Amino acid sequence: MLEYPQVIDRLAAYTSFSLSEKLARQLTPYTDNSVIRYKLELVTEARRLLSVNDSIRLGGCIDADPLLAIAEKSGVLEGEIIHRLAYMLAIGRDLSNSLKYHAAEYPKLAAMANGLTPPYGLIQTINNTVTDRGEVLDSASDKLASIRREIHNAYNRLLGRLEKLLRDPKMQPMIQESIITQRGGRYVIPLKAEYKNQVKSIIHDQSASGATIFAEPLSVVDANNAYQELQLAERDEVHRILRDLSAQIADHAQEIRTVNHTLAEIDFVLSCAKYADDLGANEPILAEKYNRNGNPVIKLYGARHPLLPQEKAVPIDVVLDDDKFVVIITGPNTGGKTVSLKTVGLMALMMQSGLHIPAESGSELSPFRDVFADIGDEQSIEQSLSTFSGHMTNQIRVLNKANGKTLMLLDELGSGTDPQEGSALARAIMQYIVDHHVPCFAATHFSELKLFAQSTEGVTNASMEFNLKTLRPTYHLTIGLPGRSNALLIAKKLGLSEEILANAQKTIDPTEMNADKLLDDIRRQYDAAKKARSHADRMCSLAENKDRELQKRLDEIEDEREKILQESQSALEEEVRELREELSRIRRTMRGAKAPVEEVAQLDKDLKAAEKTVKKSGDKALKKAANVPEDRPLKTGEKVRVRSLGTESLAVISNIMGDEAEIQLGALRMRVPLRELSRRNEADAPEEGEPEADKSARVSGEIFHASPGVEIDLRGLDSEEMSMRLEKYLDDAALAGLPYVRIIHGKGTGILRRTARKMLLNHPHVKYIESGQDNEGGDGVTVAHMKS
Repeated sequence: MLEYPQVIDRLAAYTSFSLSEKLARQLTPYTDNSVIRYKLELVTEARRLLSVNDSIRLGGCIDADPLLAIAEKSGVLEGEIIHRLAYMLAIGRDLSNSLKYHAAEYPKLAAMANGLTPPYGLIQTINNTVTDRGEVLDSASDKLASIRREIHNAYNRLLGRLEKLLRDPKMQPMIQESIITQRGGRYVIPLKAEYKNQVKSIIHDQSASGATIFAEPLSVVDANNAYQELQLAERDEVHRILRDLSAQIADHAQEIRTVNHTLAEIDFVLSCAKYADDLGANEPILAEKYNRNGNPVIKLYGARHPLLPQEKAVPIDVVLDDDKFVVIITGPNTGGKTVSLKTVGLMALMMQSGLHIPAESGSELSPFRDVFADIGDEQSIEQSLSTFSGHMTNQIRVLNKANGKTLMLLDELGSGTDPQEGSALARAIMQYIVDHHVPCFAATHFSELKLFAQSTEGVTNASMEFNLKTLRPTYHLTIGLPGRSNALLIAKKLGLSEEILANAQKTIDPTEMNADKLLDDIRRQYDAAKKARSHADRMCSLAENKDRELQKRLDEIEDEREKILQESQSALEEEVRELREELSRIRRTMRGAKAPVEEVAQLDKDLKAAEKTVKKSGDKALKKAANVPEDRPLKTGEKVRVRSLGTESLAVISNIMGDEAEIQLGALRMRVPLRELSRRNEADAPEEGEPEADKSARVSGEIFHASPGVEIDLRGLDSEEMSMRLEKYLDDAALAGLPYVRIIHGKGTGILRRTARKMLLNHPHVKYIESGQDNEGGDGVTVAHMKS
């Protein structure tokens, strides 16, 4: 009913050979959490492997079981079959080596590769014996090589004699055509029929017209016999070699069988990965336990029916609150209720089969012991007692087996009989389901069930959206709001007369009409709120993009400013150097001129003073340009740059010891000379006259409460490194009081995204999360809203 076999058919189409296809067609859902988790993670590994190496091919493999059975019964395998077995073993060997080499990246696949070890030396033995066309090589045995040499010589002698006969002038008139051919495995020449008694020969055949006979002259019979005997000897030797090779295969049958089945299992996993990639699927989160209310976890985001084309399938969100376990879906005919039921059921079946599901990352499901469905296409089945009986038979069967660990899917509950009785029966069945705490999704048209869902604990309404302007369904599912059948509107659109519609409207209970109008008002308010939220998110995103753009421009201006300062510093240092050289030259000149000592000393003193003045002026100009306070000593707690490291990151002074300081730069603690440290700007220095305790508090606030920025880019990291960086970033963001942060993890295979979102959902600082908007990166970005 849920079309699970069709999903399996599509999966099987991705397999490379018959044995893995057999595994795909035998796939059924698992109920053990550990098995489900292992299968899902295995497919994730395979997708990651294919994303970096899509050249893995297992198409040359075969199902070896029937062939090994023949060999084990002392049968002889053909040369081509033996070579295909060797090819399969070689594929297994190469794949094993590759997976084990990358065991750190693909541990589960590498563990599977332990079953790919071929029997020692068998591949080489086969390759030395049989060609890829199945022909036995001369080197297979000395005897075979000798026989084939003799065959070659015998063949040349035989053809030499026949060619000599063809060239004999006496034979020329009798020969129909100067060629040598074969009949019955023996070499013959074509003679004219009228000369058959003039040439001593053995006639093997004649043409259809009877004008030509194919004769073997007696003079070449011995040569033909020798050639035939050698061919028989070759045949027997080849058979012996293949028999011996088949016996070796039989001796290693179990090892070959293990390699064959392991290759099938790996090919099946790769097929699951390829199917998931083409389906745009993601690994679901397996909810290990039911929630605190004892209800299964059902959180499907953007779920699509796997059998519908991606461009046509409308994604639905099925997210139940912790206190809900029964959903009653209402809405118009052909509005998508049945497809929604099937989608929910298939998501559960696919996840429990170890398949990734066509839903957004972060979707989470609890496993079920059973999935029961009673789904029929009402539009294609005549409404009669037999239909009602069929549905009721199914419902009775599943109700007797259902419990809190099963998922029930009921379509058109109570249909096919008198509406009043059907409604009462449907309500009673739903009450039974609620009383026995059975997770259930039910589709119906009965208004009484909408009220039942609204007033019953554990039950919620859901509706298929309907566009009142176009009078067409949108196929979107909304949890929490009941729907309308819109029968009168649809009938009006289809052309039913106004008189009939007016009479029909008069018979409807006014209270139900008021309830429908109230539902329309709620729907409009819901749509308006949804649009307002979307607009607010868009404006917020634009503001953040503008903020990032301005920040980028400020950073560029700051970089240019610092570049100018560094160039000015270099120019001043060059001037000071030249001045020093000039002073040294003047000193040497004055000493050489034997000027009085007092004059030289005085001039030296004046020059030193001038040098000091120049340096002081240059330093003062640089400090002023850099907005750095003059003559203010660095103090503990200040944020500074380390010139020698050439980094823009700020370090924090944790201690000052003479002309050295101990600094903390990220996780790095080091000692550096004070001259290597510089303030970024005036605001980084403590205020004059500020009490030490106040300075510490202020510095502490600057160090630990500084904003880490509204986004972090985690692309390219492994899961462990990503978790460490994200944990620190969230702590810093919480201390800085950021209302939300943006985590960039990319789309890729979805590993980083799932790991990050799972961590965010369980983090104490995070209130809730959502995917980024399309202009922010879509599924490649997660926006985490922080707790106050």
